[in-house]
Amino acid sequence: MTSPHDPPPPQAPSPTSEDLGLVDALAQLSFLVQSSLAEIAGQHDLSIIQTRLLGILRDREPTMNQPGRHLGLDKSSITGLVDRAQRRGLVTRTVSAVDRRSYQVSITDAGRQLAEQATAQFAERIERSVAPLPESDRKRLSQLATRIVTADAHGRGVDLRTTPR
Repeated sequence: MTSPHDPPPPQAPSPTSEDLGLVDALAQLSFLVQSSLAEIAGQHDLSIIQTRLLGILRDREPTMNQPGRHLGLDKSSITGLVDRAQRRGLVTRTVSAVDRRSYQVSITDAGRQLAEQATAQFAERIERSVAPLPESDRKRLSQLATRIVTADAHGRGVDLRTTPR
């Protein structure tokens, strides 16, 4: 039982209406997204980079160099990453039909199932994070993020379009 002299119960912090500024806001948003991705990847015994590789391979069968450009990895790093994923049965590597000197990387059924589970969990987490925003703000955020990511990918020579399977 409380009396009028008792202090009020603690309140949950209210969202700030103060603008953090572009750099800090994007940095904090990046931390939120990366933390979510790391937690979900860890639940599946994957690193963030392995999770990103599976995401790339969900809807394309690139040569070894292409995921390296997507992920910002050099040839030896992408080779090691694909080797580890192949040992786990998540991807396969075959000689390219276009260029016999290169290899195509494709996701296995086990890799696809893992990628789909992680993707669903990640989508749910992001949806919860943006739930306080009105639909129009979520749509605008998606459009702006798409423009930023597309411009960056174009500058790095990365094609974000997916290929039909």
